[in-house]
Amino acid sequence: MSNLSEAKLHDCRDAFTQTLESMAQTNQEIVAVCNDSVGSSKLNSFKDKYPDRLINVGIAEQNMIGVGAGLANGGKVPFVCGAACFLTGRALEQIKADVAYSNTNVKLVGISSGMAYGPLGPTHHSTEDFAWVRAIPNVPIVAPCDSIETAAAVAYAAEHTGPIFLRLSREGVPDLLPADHKFELGKAVTLSEGSDITLIANGILSVRALKAAELLAAEGISARVLNMATVRPIDRDAIIAAAEETGAILTCEEHTIFGGLGSSVAEVVVETVPVPMTRLGVPGIFVPTGTASFLLDEFGMAPEGLAASAKELIKKKKA
Repeated sequence: MSNLSEAKLHDCRDAFTQTLESMAQTNQEIVAVCNDSVGSSKLNSFKDKYPDRLINVGIAEQNMIGVGAGLANGGKVPFVCGAACFLTGRALEQIKADVAYSNTNVKLVGISSGMAYGPLGPTHHSTEDFAWVRAIPNVPIVAPCDSIETAAAVAYAAEHTGPIFLRLSREGVPDLLPADHKFELGKAVTLSEGSDITLIANGILSVRALKAAELLAAEGISARVLNMATVRPIDRDAIIAAAEETGAILTCEEHTIFGGLGSSVAEVVVETVPVPMTRLGVPGIFVPTGTASFLLDEFGMAPEGLAASAKELIKKKKA
């Protein structure tokens, strides 16, 4: 617990742009497109180094997706960046038709996802984006847990043929994975072994799940922690193994409990190895104004809250 609490925090946006700039040195086809979000997407350095390879369309997300699709059709590898709430919510039809259905090689990058824009209130929270994009075929969905996984996922996205959606927070998180981590689409990463219950998370919730596991360990409870960065395609094998071997599953996400990570996991569980399960997230309400940390705590996703929910779930398993 002390190591995690004292670890240096990293902004995953930095890992994204540093990786993008590095790849752009050797791949002349990589371009960036944004919606008047050069600063918040941390693309200033990219703009300075490659001024002719950054297109700022202004606050016009639907047009931005069309521009990205056009660039992809012209042989470019466009990383289309914007606040996750606006990238998805305002341009969902264009994502469906111009990116997914047309199978264009567009890399969607949702910046400041979840409740990272907390002080700006409900209009800026992005707590539906998993569900919206997951309902559209042909778009893998990835929410990295730290800067290392972000860099690896961005590198993967550049080589991946076809659409992909990367969901990146602006909240600082410690690095949980080894420096040489290689991202595999659709593969969960075990952060902690355990036999009594499994905690499944992604994005900035993975570190909270790991801290909760350490709290549980202090009480003699063995908790497995899975970092499920890929929401689609979901790692069915890891979920089935968790259900069979630990008998209870707790999911937590910076998203509504409807249609996101918890729903994806539950679909596998109910169809294969039904076990007691709890989904933690936003409980079907418009999220109020507040910092992301405060709001996550209020929704029961502080490490202590996760540990408490895990213990209640274990009681159900034993019953």
